[in-house]
Amino acid sequence: MRTTPQLNIDGCAIDDTTDCWVIAEVGHNHQGDLEKCKRIFDAAKENGASAVKLQKRDNRTLFTKELYNKPYDNENSFGRTYGEHREALEFGLKEYRELQQYCRSIGITFFATAFDFPSADFLAALEIPVFKLASGDLKNIPLLKHVAAFGKPMIVSTGGGSMEDVRRAYDAIMPINSNLAILQCTASYPTPPEEMNLRTIATFREQLAGAVIGLSDHSNGISMAVTAYMLGGRIIEKHFTLNHTWKGTDHAMSLEPEGMRKMVRDLKRVRTALGDGVKRTLSSEQGALHKMGKKIVAARELGAGHVLKAEDLAIKSPGDGLAPYEIDRLIGRKLGRALREDDNIRLEDME
Repeated sequence: MRTTPQLNIDGCAIDDTTDCWVIAEVGHNHQGDLEKCKRIFDAAKENGASAVKLQKRDNRTLFTKELYNKPYDNENSFGRTYGEHREALEFGLKEYRELQQYCRSIGITFFATAFDFPSADFLAALEIPVFKLASGDLKNIPLLKHVAAFGKPMIVSTGGGSMEDVRRAYDAIMPINSNLAILQCTASYPTPPEEMNLRTIATFREQLAGAVIGLSDHSNGISMAVTAYMLGGRIIEKHFTLNHTWKGTDHAMSLEPEGMRKMVRDLKRVRTALGDGVKRTLSSEQGALHKMGKKIVAARELGAGHVLKAEDLAIKSPGDGLAPYEIDRLIGRKLGRALREDDNIRLEDME
């Protein structure tokens, strides 16, 4: 039997017995505004998210000069070039320290995606409790190994990858650091339902022993997260904003606060609703079963000593008497007492 894996992130256990661990992916939805970022964090906490996550890039290291200097003139741009755009959205050490302390004060886990080696080292120096690696780095084995060596839990998204790519990353990380979560992900924004491939979650659970499995969800709405939990996903990452209409490429597919609240609510409900798999009668069902259930009664007046035939018996509600499955035990037996129409028939009434 497969051993159920567990991650412990910032003092919170994540396994098949716990609530789903929900990441509010803020990314750069803060638009480079520290106070706006805090307001997003507040909303994430208030609406049940387990953690908030940013994205950390060392832009000049990460991008080629050509891409960094490429004109970036569109409605979502925060700069004349792509490099200027990215720099406008990037927080530095001062902001990260302030946000880290702020999250401690409101009681929510804070971490970030490391997109390159300097960013990974930057986050390690902050002693964040968990590292995220984006889908674009699924094949970046050098970076995966570098982060694994920090010894902190890792969450790796798998968008755009094949099972071979996922296995390669898993095999590279696990000998160094077994504190690993793998997220099914489709790197399209938003992801249409036919491209979610949620059954991959079950495949990952079968084939990636020791890893906690989850979903990085780029779909619109909240139903895919609940389905992912049913399939064994125990971490859900969902983009989060305060307003769909804000400037930026991620806002349109991000959950607003009410959507986050409903998703967390439904994830908690489904964990409870799954139960233990043992079918039993519950006390809460008794009222309905009394009203809707059936019992065996006399179909007409019957005298003492009468030998019961099928036509002497009727099945009627309420269900407060002998259950209909007992009817074969009555036919052919002799009554020990007289019965009126609709009287309950009991086994002890037989001679």
